[in-house]
Amino acid sequence: MAVVLGLAGLIWWGGRLIALSKPMRIALLLLLYGAIVIMQLTLPAEQPLRLATGGSVAPWLIFGSLGLMVFAYSKGLQRLRNRAKHHEEQKLTDTQTSNDAFSETELNRYARHIVMREIGGAGQKKLKQAKVLVIGAGGLGSPVLQYLAASGVGTVGVIDDDEVENTNLQRQVLHTDARIGMAKVFSAEAAMVAQNPYVTVRPYHRKLTEEIATELFADYDLILDGTDNFETRYRVNRTAVALNKPLISGALTQWEGQVSVFHPADNAPCYQCIFPQAPAAELAPSCAEAGVLGPLPGVIGAMMGVEVIKLITGAGAPLKGAMLIYDALYGETRRISLKRDPYCATCGTPHQEN
Repeated sequence: MAVVLGLAGLIWWGGRLIALSKPMRIALLLLLYGAIVIMQLTLPAEQPLRLATGGSVAPWLIFGSLGLMVFAYSKGLQRLRNRAKHHEEQKLTDTQTSNDAFSETELNRYARHIVMREIGGAGQKKLKQAKVLVIGAGGLGSPVLQYLAASGVGTVGVIDDDEVENTNLQRQVLHTDARIGMAKVFSAEAAMVAQNPYVTVRPYHRKLTEEIATELFADYDLILDGTDNFETRYRVNRTAVALNKPLISGALTQWEGQVSVFHPADNAPCYQCIFPQAPAAELAPSCAEAGVLGPLPGVIGAMMGVEVIKLITGAGAPLKGAMLIYDALYGETRRISLKRDPYCATCGTPHQEN
């Protein structure tokens, strides 16, 4: 046995001294092992050479089995390490290219945008670099958040203090039955990241108050209002006007929905130009009171998503100074022109009485 170990050491370390490659040294060791096993199986029991190499084949078979197990384990471990290293390198590459360039996966994902003349690679890059804030993760927020993520808008913020309820699921398709009771913003985040892991989602589980609105809006290029109460709509409008941020606003009830882009800094009216004051409660019942068609938020929310892409990429003519009204019951769409109110309490010059 000592003779065999000496030969093995000579092959391994001596071969290293004479610059034999590692695979060659392993092959020589395997050749030595095979020769010993053959001798143990074929030579007579009392033969000196067999006695000098252990006298029995059993220890060598056990030794070989252990060696094979160690070899297989080391190879498997090395393969796992290589896979982990490749995954980390890919993540690092994607992170390094996230702001300026696209990974191969992203190029393939957004190919239908990139081939469009109005968007192209430059437009898709603008989408990747854009930051969009969505107020509300309910009926309108659900479809628009899904399409913003799918379209490759780089950073999407969503603020809502509500939780997913069973009654939401008839129209708020971003959420699922399994997420009833979860905060809507976290439910939205889960769905958006599952849709597109290359976008950054910022969930804000809180109410949009006057104290936080300005600081929050300042970090975004574009604001979307998908809320269902006038107090929040006026607050969103005031903040967007003060910061010169474009505001895409959608609203719906029963069978009808509307969408418009408000941006006084670009000579378009603001929300309060068109709706100087909130209507009486009985004239504008909530969805819970009046009802709303399940697919309708999807239609209006998708339209809001289209306006986002047009504003960011510069494609087409956004709905500035115009409102698109969709009547689902009769399948009719109307577009009406909107004008700024020079005496608007939010964006106009106060009227001076004589």
